[in-house]
Formats: sequence, structure tokens, C-alpha cells
Amino acid sequence: MKILLIGGTGYGGIELIRLLHHHPLAEVEMMYSSSQAGTDIQDIYPHLQTIVEKPLDTIQITDIKNQVDCVFFATPAGVSKSLLPQFLDHGLRCIDLSGDFRLQSSEKYEAWYKLSAPDEAYVKQAVYGLSEIYPNQIRNASLIANPGCYPTATLLGLLPLLEQQIIDPTTIIIDGKSGVSGAGRSTGLGTHYSEINENLKAYKLGVHQHIPEIEQVLTSFANEEVNVTFTTHLVPMTRGIMCTIYANLQDYKSTQELIDLYKQFYNEHPFVRVRKEGNIPATKEVYGSNFCDIGLYSDPRTGRVTIVSVIDNLVKGAAGQAVQNLNLMNGWDIRTGLLSIPVYP
Repeated sequence: MKILLIGGTGYGGIELIRLLHHHPLAEVEMMYSSSQAGTDIQDIYPHLQTIVEKPLDTIQITDIKNQVDCVFFATPAGVSKSLLPQFLDHGLRCIDLSGDFRLQSSEKYEAWYKLSAPDEAYVKQAVYGLSEIYPNQIRNASLIANPGCYPTATLLGLLPLLEQQIIDPTTIIIDGKSGVSGAGRSTGLGTHYSEINENLKAYKLGVHQHIPEIEQVLTSFANEEVNVTFTTHLVPMTRGIMCTIYANLQDYKSTQELIDLYKQFYNEHPFVRVRKEGNIPATKEVYGSNFCDIGLYSDPRTGRVTIVSVIDNLVKGAAGQAVQNLNLMNGWDIRTGLLSIPVYP
């Protein structure tokens, strides 16, 4: 299967190139970039020399249907909403790694992203690509809205308990921490070395664009409006996300009971690994991989549960999940091209 990659110069795009290079059933045929057109990808990323030697072209939709089978968008928010419909109308399946088609409400998109909303007709066609939760819908989709990195870690951590009504949805608190690559490759004061090194800071309190995305899915599972307290932090490391999540238990269940529930919930999903009691995951343990590792603790003293969910923000939080969705859409084994062991140390 031949892939067109739009936005191949960012971290999400370069991770897609890495993963698809090892995929036995798909390959990147063409790459488009509005800012780097005419440049060879290895001139931007020298580590690709002798491995990937492709020029970055300008976007031309004419006759593209005969050259590629699927289009990946690794673009900033606000770009794919105008470009993607043209490819979709040409009969090409599309996987969008930006947030343009994740939110079902135009009003919420405009309020949280501060951009004009995409065409509602295409938003209605989009399937939210949380691979473990919506596999049947993904298999039949033409447009995948790939989830954000924080929502992926958060939702995989929370949904087993929410589905079984084990937690009070009004008490959810999410403490998220991310490596600097989550901010993208563009330079800025917030990610300047001397600003972030040996530092830990909270950011976007109450206004992070992933809040409505998380609440949208939680609400659909809880059958009631769910609002969460979600605080993000920037950590001086390159990759990784850790979401430490707290919620009140409706009725007390032991840690082992919750672990058993999670293992049953994710029994057929090889990329979610549930840890044994007393074993709490760290970001380094999923580095460079498509795994989401989850640890649990049920506190009999407070009646609250603590969920620790870790992913690599560029893999399971972006490119890896996009490839997992590609596998689902084509009826391939979801592990195809994604079974690399985490890089350690």
C-alpha cells in the first residue's frame, strides 16, 4: 500500500516515516511540505541518509488517486480541515493526526482551538481513532481522527472503570506530564533549553485543547456530562507522557480486583499492558514503542483509585496509533510494523 504523507518535516511526520519504513505492507510513496517543498527529506533529517531519499513536493491533488492509496496528515491544527476533504472526495482514505476532526461540536472546536471550524459534513464522517476502544468503527472508516497524546493515555487509563460505573465521573482529576517533543519542532521560549532544562512547569491550565476531546469520550461512556480537572506539565525529557489520574470509587474494590478488570477489558489488545500489583510504569519503559502501560492503586483509606498511564507521545500518542489504525482499516494484524521493543535505557 502506497502512502502520501503531508507534513513530513515535524516530529509526528518523521516518526511515521520511521514506522512505515519497517512496515511490510505499506510504504511512504510521496511526501508533501508547504514550508520545505523542493528539499530532500535527508537534508532536513540527516539520520535518514541512505535510508530514505525522497524529495518534498508541493501539494497537487490531480491524479493523486492513481499514485497512492491512503493519506496521512501530520500537520498543525487548522491545516487538514481545508486540505483533507479534497483527498477524501477523490476516494482516498485519510488519517489525520491533527485535532481538526476530533471534536463533534463546531462551537467547541472554535472555542478551544481558536480557529474556524471544519465543514460539519466531514466531521460527521470522521471516526475517532482510539484503536482499542473503537476498532469496529475504524475498520469501516474513510476518515480517521487520530487521538491526541494526552487523551490516548488518559482514556485508556479511565474507560474500563467508567464503563463498569466503578468510579464517580464527577471526581476525575488528571495530572499529565509530557516530554518537550509534544510541543513540536518549532522553536520558542517555552521549549528553549535554558528555560526547560532542570525545570518543571505547568501550562495551559484550564484551556488545553485536549480537555474537550477527553470529556467528549468520557461523556459518551458515562451517559452523562463529564467535566474533568486536567493539568498538564512540561518535563525536561524528549519523549514520553505520564498521566496520573485520580477518582473516587463508587464502592471499594481492591487493587487486585481492578487489575483483573483491566486485564479482562484489554485482553484482546496487545498494545495495552496492565502491570502487576505494586508495579507502577515509567515513561522510559515504553520509549519508542506503541505500548500503553497502566498501573493501579486502590486506596482503602481514602476510597480513591490512582491510575498511572504511560505512553510515548510520538508513537502510541501519534504516529504509532495512526499506523495501528491503518492496520485496522485494511484488515491486517494490528501489530504489523509496530512490535518493536521499547528502547531502554
